[in-house]
Amino acid sequence: MHKRRKRNTRWHCPAFTLIEFIVVMTIIGILAALIVPRFIGRIGGAKQAVAMQKVAVLEAKVLEFQADCGRFPTAQEGLRALVRSPNDVRNEWKGPYVKEKDISDPWGVELQYRYPGRFNADFDIFTYGADGREGGEDENADIGNW
Repeated sequence: MHKRRKRNTRWHCPAFTLIEFIVVMTIIGILAALIVPRFIGRIGGAKQAVAMQKVAVLEAKVLEFQADCGRFPTAQEGLRALVRSPNDVRNEWKGPYVKEKDISDPWGVELQYRYPGRFNADFDIFTYGADGREGGEDENADIGNW
């Protein structure tokens, strides 16, 4: 009798080896390290552009408030006078001039309003930037209507 030997057959499944997986993850890591910082810089620049646009729009809306009501919002009323009518100008007020969300900067902080202005004769509208402190550079720079 002839005995049949069972061959040790391995199933060959298409799959990644550990080495291939490590190489692919290393390549992805290198690409991420090179590309991600570029996008982060663009996000900061985009937020600055949005802040400048908001300041310009709010400046126009404060002037519209002044034309309707005969005065600028006081320092105590701030930019909220564009959202809700102050008591003394209830009849003249033709707002809301902006929505509540429009008086916040891109970093989620309410834009600053100074009356009378330090940089302008009438009023200043500004944000302290990403760091929330006066001064700074790049994304942390102050942005205002001056």
